[in-house]
Amino acid sequence: MRRRTFSAALALSPVLAQAQPQPTVLRFAWWGGAARHEATLKAIAAFERQHPGLKIKAEYMGFNGYLERLTTQIAGGSEPDIMQINWAWLAMFSKRGNGFADLNRHAYVLALDQFRADDLAAGMVGGKLNALPTSYSARVMLWNEAAFKRAGLPLPRTWDELFAAGPLFKQRLGPQAYPLDGELYDMMLLAQAWVQQKYGTPYIDPLSPRVAMSEAAALDWVRIYRRLVDEHVATPLPLRASLGGAEKPTEQQQDWVVGNWAGNFTWDSAIPLRAATLNREQKLVLGEFPTLPDAKTSGMFGRPTVMLALGRNTKQPELAARFINYLLTDPDAALILGKTRGVPAAARQFEVLAKAKKLPAMELAAHEQIKLQREAGRVPVPAPLFEHARLHKFMREVFETVAYGKTSNEAAARRLVDEGNALLKRIK
Repeated sequence: MRRRTFSAALALSPVLAQAQPQPTVLRFAWWGGAARHEATLKAIAAFERQHPGLKIKAEYMGFNGYLERLTTQIAGGSEPDIMQINWAWLAMFSKRGNGFADLNRHAYVLALDQFRADDLAAGMVGGKLNALPTSYSARVMLWNEAAFKRAGLPLPRTWDELFAAGPLFKQRLGPQAYPLDGELYDMMLLAQAWVQQKYGTPYIDPLSPRVAMSEAAALDWVRIYRRLVDEHVATPLPLRASLGGAEKPTEQQQDWVVGNWAGNFTWDSAIPLRAATLNREQKLVLGEFPTLPDAKTSGMFGRPTVMLALGRNTKQPELAARFINYLLTDPDAALILGKTRGVPAAARQFEVLAKAKKLPAMELAAHEQIKLQREAGRVPVPAPLFEHARLHKFMREVFETVAYGKTSNEAAARRLVDEGNALLKRIK
């Protein structure tokens, strides 16, 4: 009798196994470093506890290779349900707003009132809400106050003071000392800020795929970049290339660590990275943004740090949207994630971190500086195509020829206008 009962149980076991409910699976892809990975995994676990039967498959990696993998997945219709993207990728993957799911369709599970109107606008393509920002980041001036004291100079507040600091640093501290360091793109953006202040226009028109700069403005863009280098204000590209690579981050440069390179034009989100490696004799502070008299705009370059988007092929759009809402607006999620994706854009999460004293003083000051400029309408929304991979490569190639003395200012300016317009027609 026992033998028959046991045999019957064995016969029924596959049926019982099949009767077990299968978990709902969502895929979430992101890139980042160890801190972001660890915090995100904890947030995923917390959300899964709130939703029994849900399994979120984490697909994470460093930045290198992430875009290539995502491009392949999107092309094949196998993209993750939720994905972290760069703001500029909207122009690559969703030219008319159909590349990602429209989050407006799930507005009833999204706390959209937690975001500024311009933050929401940054994720709109063709009238569809393609993505929501985790945070907003802009370029700020960082100075090593101790280095400027050694040079006997005040921190630069104007363009004239910045340019004057170059030869004085060389004279007083030696040829290895520079007031400013930055990768090629950093210096391109700083020079563009000067042009925007003078002419009121960036390189690319934010509303149409065309070069907005006149040839005169483009010529000044090149001239200001060359002045930064020729007048010993910014570290030259060939010098950076000889020290472990032209794109080697500032905080990894020994001359930055010891205070020979005394400033940086960078994202406000990079403040902790830049501060972390300075030796004890240095002191990093936030500087004023240099502005021409009667400037038409601040020239400050800002955009969403990263964004979260919903895959257009997801089978669980409402649940995936709830997960996005949790990551971006939930107070408990804020304490888990901290500022691993920047200072939160959502008002509620920002307040939670500020109250918990999770936002360092300098980062709060930078956030306030950027906020005031944005509220005054002095930080125009950049063209998404400005950071398109192909246009970015083209701009870098032009400025590299300038940096290595292989072209004239006039020839570089003509290329930026003529070849830039031709390229924009192909990638629009």
